[in-house]
Amino acid sequence: MEALVVGDPMSERTQVGPLATAAILEELEDQVRRTGGRILTGGHRLPGPGNFYAPTVLTDVPPDSPAAREELFGPVATLFRVPDLDAAIALANDTPFGLGAAAFTSDPAEQDRLTNEIEAGMVFINSMVASDARLPFGGVKASGYGRELSAWGIREFMNVKTVVIR
Repeated sequence: MEALVVGDPMSERTQVGPLATAAILEELEDQVRRTGGRILTGGHRLPGPGNFYAPTVLTDVPPDSPAAREELFGPVATLFRVPDLDAAIALANDTPFGLGAAAFTSDPAEQDRLTNEIEAGMVFINSMVASDARLPFGGVKASGYGRELSAWGIREFMNVKTVVIR
């Protein structure tokens, strides 16, 4: 995370751009401040103009912490140690949210379980969650209903008319 290039989103070198608004930056700062866990790196806004937040890694996060119970919309990764796959899936599902999940494993049986048992609108295996116009984007539970992008998303903007003539 420390090696990520933070900066102008128009630059090809940039890997992490700014947050959309100052309010989102302040909310993220507050969530990280209230974690009760340990900050391994980052955990602060970056100096200068713009809404930049240092890529952050949190660990030893209590289960009732904002970092465990709330959606963090910023460059923050939370690490949890679990004894096995069952515990990992249970932890992933122990949230009122379900936008996207990323899991890393080369075991096909684990990949199958993760994609089928994690309660999220999107599950990425061996890749970070990303938005791609070709794929439906959206969550479940308190993370939303329906999808945007792709052929599925375009239907959100349709006004279908049913006509019956007897």
